[in-house]
Amino acid sequence: MRKIIVLEHISLDGVIQAPGGTDEDTSDGFTYGGWIAGYSDESLGIALRKQMNAEFDLLVGRRTFEIWEPYWPQHVDVWPNVNSATKYVASNTRTSSNWQPSIFLNGDIAGKVAKIKQQQGPDIHVWGSSKLLQTLIKHDLVDVFWLMIYPITLGAGKRLFADGTLAAAFKLTKSKVTSKGVIIVGYERESLLNSK
Repeated sequence: MRKIIVLEHISLDGVIQAPGGTDEDTSDGFTYGGWIAGYSDESLGIALRKQMNAEFDLLVGRRTFEIWEPYWPQHVDVWPNVNSATKYVASNTRTSSNWQPSIFLNGDIAGKVAKIKQQQGPDIHVWGSSKLLQTLIKHDLVDVFWLMIYPITLGAGKRLFADGTLAAAFKLTKSKVTSKGVIIVGYERESLLNSK
């Protein structure tokens, strides 16, 4: 079975909105876009490249897809795997894209993602996609959280754990602290019974 791996830049207070750029996602009046600037160092870069160079398919929400769709095809030298990965896009409004291969999912997203997990193929990476993440978490579809936790609080913005979080246990699989105080941590799903 394929794993769903959620990879997120996250603030200490749980915000995942617009980490990379000022205009990345200004919805709901969010004005802190680009908040990860200044925290890069060699060890964070190595960890990110390791994830980016893995074989994966991609599962994203429509908003994240539309941010990435014009950008990544023009930057194939930086992240070639994102262009060759199958991109599953949760959207009730989009049905096609020139950025291929792309498959659009609508309706029962949780049911469709559960079926995709059962298919043959590489693990499925989820970046950004805060609304989609709430659906995945609510339906217990996340197998791994790979988080980069930044030493900053934002007080507002879309959060990783927002609505309907289920009781769940995870085991630590890796951790590292960068020279700039970013904690890189991996948590893999574990049975609640095993956690007691």
